[in-house]
Amino acid sequence: MRILYLGDVMAEPGIRVLEKVLPELQATHRPDLIIAQAENVTEGKGISLHDFNRLKKLGVGFFTGGNHSFSKEEIYSSLADPAQPIIGPANYPVGSVPGRGYKYVTTPKGEVLVISLLGKIVGKDADLIINNPLQAIDTILAAEKEHRRIATVVNFHGDYSSEKRIIGYYLDGRVSMVVGDHWHIATADADILPKGTAHITDVGMCGSLDSSLGVTFSGVVPRWRDGHPTKNVIETSGRMQCNALLVDIDETTGLAKDVQQIRKIY
Repeated sequence: MRILYLGDVMAEPGIRVLEKVLPELQATHRPDLIIAQAENVTEGKGISLHDFNRLKKLGVGFFTGGNHSFSKEEIYSSLADPAQPIIGPANYPVGSVPGRGYKYVTTPKGEVLVISLLGKIVGKDADLIINNPLQAIDTILAAEKEHRRIATVVNFHGDYSSEKRIIGYYLDGRVSMVVGDHWHIATADADILPKGTAHITDVGMCGSLDSSLGVTFSGVVPRWRDGHPTKNVIETSGRMQCNALLVDIDETTGLAKDVQQIRKIY
């Protein structure tokens, strides 16, 4: 089977990028499942029900999460509903956020388990109390061992490249793919690890290219240079980008056969 994983969809420009690029990607690569990192979709924090449905209509079949996944209360019921294709990170303490951080999605080729995890250090949320991601993933995989599925996708949302690399090799041979994100800057290391798991340290983002990770330079430079308190303003002009990872998975073994990094700029 073939899975297309889209990097962080950053606000309205990210949605419009997908409106432009996704039909072409679908026609060219014919993925069986499209997954999008959705923690930045609506105004840069979280995702509204309106935007959730917009992206589903474009063909996105599942939505992973990060530290901003719980910014919009209107999405809580969907996060908690096993039938809705959206998750936040699985390693928050039990009961502290809606949902459990992993769900199954049905595809034409069979069921796929999708799991999101949060790194131990994530920007301003570095002091959050979260469970150890390696212990969390071990618990999930053990609990789901008997559930028949064709593939397992792990999304790791974190700041440290070391964490993103470590978990890739930690899960090598145990899952189909491990996709790092949160940086909004794609790394040039898409690979199939020695035991058959596809991996990338960071898949990048969908949205503004001529920006600071999707926000205007005019907002962030005075804050950095002069210490002035400023708000992040979404950049809507200039060049746009779409970064994604395309993975072919052996339907017998559940391991990766091919991995391709995709980058579109216009």
